[in-house]
Amino acid sequence: MQWTLDSQNWKKTTLTRDTNQDGWSPNEAWVSTALNNAKEEDVTITWGANGTINKLVVSDWMLTKLVDPANDSDYTWADLIAEIQDESDAYTESVATDVGYIHDSKLNPTEEIMILTWTDSLRTNGGKLSLNENIDFDSRNKGKGLSNLEVEKVFTYASTEGAHLVGAEEWILDVAGNWEDVAGTIRCVFASAKTDYFPAFCNVVKAKSELVNINSAQVSTKGAARSVAATGDIPAMLNYQIAVTPDSNSGSGFADGTVKTFFGGSIMEARAKNQIPSATNNWKDSASVTGGIKNFQKTFNYESGFTF
Repeated sequence: MQWTLDSQNWKKTTLTRDTNQDGWSPNEAWVSTALNNAKEEDVTITWGANGTINKLVVSDWMLTKLVDPANDSDYTWADLIAEIQDESDAYTESVATDVGYIHDSKLNPTEEIMILTWTDSLRTNGGKLSLNENIDFDSRNKGKGLSNLEVEKVFTYASTEGAHLVGAEEWILDVAGNWEDVAGTIRCVFASAKTDYFPAFCNVVKAKSELVNINSAQVSTKGAARSVAATGDIPAMLNYQIAVTPDSNSGSGFADGTVKTFFGGSIMEARAKNQIPSATNNWKDSASVTGGIKNFQKTFNYESGFTF
């Protein structure tokens, strides 16, 4: 299974001039300078003749921000839009939200993309296999403690006439996002954000188990992942656990074969609206046992989110 989901909440207010009417031009030089110096992702402007504005696009997170704090401590981008409309009838206002789509290029502000991959395989060339596997998938928003995908599996295997079993299970959770305005991502009225922005991030975590030439064993695995939440304060999550014990019907008291596990992650995060990593964290854990196995257990728990 591979599940890819892209989400974006880029709301823009656009003023478009009717070129048959007189347009508006800034009365102060510092306003023109602020318009020209604004980042394109925040504000875009198209100038007409004689310094008039033909088109102005302001992203939603800028509306409450000051145009230039050094020159006016009260004048916001919303005030600028209101002034243009008050002084000229040449402009039509429109508001639109870009909700995003799956693509391979750089993520836009407010955009996140999630790729959840799960693979599972078992193969034998004989012997006796008893298998029970339950798969639960729900793409809706999930709260803390709940999962979008949950898989539980239990099986026993006994070799006959030299047969053996091989298998592998792998979970990969890849979540990345550009910076986003915190104000639009908190639902609880009592929450108080420590910063104005969720920073850009790129997190990849992986859990994998391998079974090689198993002759006899009882194996149980459980995996769960949460990658879709209603608000930004619900973290992404990946949990995986595996246990290998003897098949009670074998009479030997040992499972027989080779078991390998790998857990790893790569975490990168920026600060505020920057897009250069300010924190990185790379780690991995691997284990391998072979021969007679009395009891082998590994548990991996990952959770990442924004705390208020």
